[in-house]
Amino acid sequence: MKKLFGTDGIRGIFNEDLTEDLAYKVGVAIGRMHSEGKFLIVRDTRESGLALERAIAQGLVKSGATVYLGGILPTPAAALITKIKNWFGVVISASHNPYYYNGIKLMKSGFKLADEEEEKIEKEIELRDFSSSNYSTGKIIDLPEIKDIYLQRIVEMFSDVDLGGISVAVDASNGAAYETTPTVLERLGIKVTCYCNEPNGKNINDNCGSLYPQYLAQKVTDFDLGILHDGDADRCILLSKEGKEINGDKIMGIVAVYMKKESRLKNNLLVATIMSNLGLELFLKENQIEMIRTRVGDRYVLEQMLKSDANIGGERSGHIIFLDRSTTGDGLITALEFLRVMVLSGKDSSELEKKVSDLPQYVINVEMHDKTVADDPQLKEKVSQLQRSGFRIVVRASGTEPVIRVMAEGPDPAKTRSVAEQIADFVRALKSCQRG
Repeated sequence: MKKLFGTDGIRGIFNEDLTEDLAYKVGVAIGRMHSEGKFLIVRDTRESGLALERAIAQGLVKSGATVYLGGILPTPAAALITKIKNWFGVVISASHNPYYYNGIKLMKSGFKLADEEEEKIEKEIELRDFSSSNYSTGKIIDLPEIKDIYLQRIVEMFSDVDLGGISVAVDASNGAAYETTPTVLERLGIKVTCYCNEPNGKNINDNCGSLYPQYLAQKVTDFDLGILHDGDADRCILLSKEGKEINGDKIMGIVAVYMKKESRLKNNLLVATIMSNLGLELFLKENQIEMIRTRVGDRYVLEQMLKSDANIGGERSGHIIFLDRSTTGDGLITALEFLRVMVLSGKDSSELEKKVSDLPQYVINVEMHDKTVADDPQLKEKVSQLQRSGFRIVVRASGTEPVIRVMAEGPDPAKTRSVAEQIADFVRALKSCQRG
């Protein structure tokens, strides 16, 4: 059972759950375990990023590693570059969380580390004597030009279609893609207006980006498409020219059907999670495409994709993996895949958005530090009772925040909301009982 790592690396409030000392120890541990490797460190725009970068780099150097500093770059840029170079990657980011959170994501040759490898790192941190002076010395190299490798690769991926003349509005969430996304789009001939692209260390994800589409929705009616990222830009949510949200489920369905038309869809298959809407499943079935559900988390989506030999999979949140393009979710690639369908199909964003229907779905986050509540027998029985009434219900502990997520899905909006609220109240009651 992992103690430090969640579903997406180590994450917590800076200087409380995630300290410079812990970051240093992570650096020492991974440096010692992979002493022959080279390491790339990138970060998002949080004010704590530099301190954590220094701490990890110092730990790696103490272990004799060669460390390359890439500066501010999206998570998928680190994945692409570490795959090309066969390096280890360290991404300092807390993705969609507020600025006072931060995180450490680890990858090797483009892929995030498996649970077993993270457990080994935890054990190394737990057992190692960090006061020992028995260290070798590595080196640190600034490598800002690494960004150009990423930019050029993405441009090359989509050079088969003329995207010139399309106008898009981008909400960069004051995060890691505030320069990379508009640069690539402009190189492809797209007219770009970028919002929330002035990071100050504290405004990342602050009422903007993929979690707050209402900000860009007020502006997007003058554009062909709206593109919204989260803090590290591995996600993408879109907005139609009418300002309607095109979530990850809709994006996957629309692109998968076109991939099938091009004979690009491997094994006629798409991988989604338990949180994806039943509407996506029904849409894919109508188009003779199979859908496999897996647990929440992009690593588990990828795991199933590799197992099933699928080349598209992802989450409703907009974290979508195109395995023939990249080894992880890339919000920029996701946006470009959708733009590519717009051009090749001759349909605008509003026409495409209407193709995939959403059944009423309601999600409630209940603050809860004791995540074992999600497995409480009484709660499971309550869920079973309501499911027998025709609702699809998911109750799970978040891997990135101290909350229990409650999701209900059904044919009627009001009844679906009522069911979600009943479950959420039941979870809160269990929390109160524990306190008592």
